[in-house]
Amino acid sequence: MRDEMTNETTATSQAGPLEGLLVVALEQAVAAPYCSSRLADAGARVIKIEREEGDFARGYDRAVYGESSYWVWINRGKESIALNLKEAADLSLLRRILETADVFIQNLAPGATERLGIGSDALRAAYSKLITCDINGYGDSGELMGLKAYDLLVQAESGLVSVSGAPGEWGRIGVSICDITAGMNALIGIQQALLQRARTGVGSAVKVSLFGSAAELMAVPYLQARYGNKAPERVGLKHPSIAPYGGFTSADGHDIVISIQNEREWSAFCRIVLKQAELTQDPRCQNNAARVAHREYIDGVVSDVFRQLPANVLIDRLTEAQTAYGKINSVHELIDHPQFMKVRMGVQGRRVELPALPWGVEWNPTVYPPAPALDAHGEAIREEFSAVHPSVTST
Repeated sequence: MRDEMTNETTATSQAGPLEGLLVVALEQAVAAPYCSSRLADAGARVIKIEREEGDFARGYDRAVYGESSYWVWINRGKESIALNLKEAADLSLLRRILETADVFIQNLAPGATERLGIGSDALRAAYSKLITCDINGYGDSGELMGLKAYDLLVQAESGLVSVSGAPGEWGRIGVSICDITAGMNALIGIQQALLQRARTGVGSAVKVSLFGSAAELMAVPYLQARYGNKAPERVGLKHPSIAPYGGFTSADGHDIVISIQNEREWSAFCRIVLKQAELTQDPRCQNNAARVAHREYIDGVVSDVFRQLPANVLIDRLTEAQTAYGKINSVHELIDHPQFMKVRMGVQGRRVELPALPWGVEWNPTVYPPAPALDAHGEAIREEFSAVHPSVTST
């Protein structure tokens, strides 16, 4: 049934903390748009600079009433202007916009903005209060600096793939985790730079790479491999350092994931869920290290109990024992999950629900403005910044 979008307006109890800030985003794909979208959510004005053919993320799919799911997710509330920065007039316009900007975000190929004369160093030399944020694949130096860095490639290069999933054929993490993490890190860096500017009056350079963001996620496997001489193996839903931990199937075919974090939880799990209190005295189960060493035995005991009982009985027991558990849900089951909080926005005149921000603050709206059509604000922006000002010269 067609769900028409009414004339709902962005609803919030107060102005966002970034109200009045101008963010210029020369961006594409996911990482930089993720960052700028969160700045827009907090009240900043975000002018998105697109190529004349548009951000290619517009064409990733057509899942949301003909629009890309990626596009809808991380471009809401922005203004779009299409520029050809190889044309002197469009480049001059961008420079005039940057003269009044608070933040400049870009994720073009390394060196691209420098060749245009709008590199971060040149901009901050001209505008001392400007905060610049460069997002790239592998940083500003090193032999792989210019390598293309799409999310899957960085998952592979950083080792994320090597510790994810089950043994057998390699698999990617099912969301764009490197892009998203880089976008989050850029957001953190910009917010810190804004606080620093409030103290000093001077802008800062924020630099984020997808590879660095992924490598930081790999801190524990890295430390285990370098100093413990053993990298974690791919163990599927199991945990390389904790047992029992993972998915087990009930008598009626439901998969339930459990996690035991300490000896108190293990004791209650044995008594209430497994009904085998004597296991706490078994040398193979007396502490986590022993259970990991005898994981096959432990998992076998748990599996035997789970496959004899229906899910509702198991969940009652797990709840009584205060054992951490979760059901393995499909994406369709997520849609109606009781804890899944949603917000609304308009797409092609229809109402769309999407995940709410994972932090709750008073200024978070419940209805968001739509993602812009290509160059939807081009004419207005050109008129607004039509006055001639001194521009940044190429370095």
